Amino acid sequence: MTRDILLEINRDRLRANFNKYTRKAFQMLPTLKKPRILDIGCGSGVPTLELARLSKGEVIGIDIDQTQLKKFNIKIKEADLAHRVKTMKCSLKNMKFPHESFDIIWAEGTTWIIGFQKGLKEWRRFIKPNGFLVVHDEMSDIDKKIELIFICGYKLIGTFVVPADAWWTEYYRPLEERIHELREKYRNNSKILDVLDKEQREVEEYKNNPKYHGSVFFVMQKIQRLYK
Repeated sequence: MTRDILLEINRDRLRANFNKYTRKAFQMLPTLKKPRILDIGCGSGVPTLELARLSKGEVIGIDIDQTQLKKFNIKIKEADLAHRVKTMKCSLKNMKFPHESFDIIWAEGTTWIIGFQKGLKEWRRFIKPNGFLVVHDEMSDIDKKIELIFICGYKLIGTFVVPADAWWTEYYRPLEERIHELREKYRNNSKILDVLDKEQREVEEYKNNPKYHGSVFFVMQKIQRLYK
């Protein structure tokens, strides 16, 4: 029952509103011919499929949530992209790819799990020489993070902010509207109403702390270290 109501909420439809920012970040990269891309923390694959369409290359999405990966695999088949997009159940804390495997590593909303600096350091070895790392991170300590980009062996190509109000207009407000619609539809079903209450609490968290919900993209290139 919980799964069914979450399908009706359809957060993927809302998440797709942010693909414009994925496209903006990708367009900051130089043109690469059929790059090999690793998407860390792909979830149900909304930005991952966008990367596949943009790059015309091979994309591997990793996540530890098998339910989300199963959902993603269905989307891959529906999009006829099984020849270019693969999924793998894998923790970002325990990646075992060969060194210098990827032209691009992409990480939207996952650096907080491992830490910004640690993620940049540990993922660097999987990037080909002069390859790229794109991180979509929470909007805090931006100046410090820009310093860490160089310290960790990258140069900054560019950065841009996804404003907090975009999270409201493009995600949380439509989510709240959908929750209200479903409350009316299932007003006599207490179990579904409990699930909707949980969803609403996330919306309320945003309303109470909107300034903490802005985010920022960092687009960077791996460089040869000038120090030991």
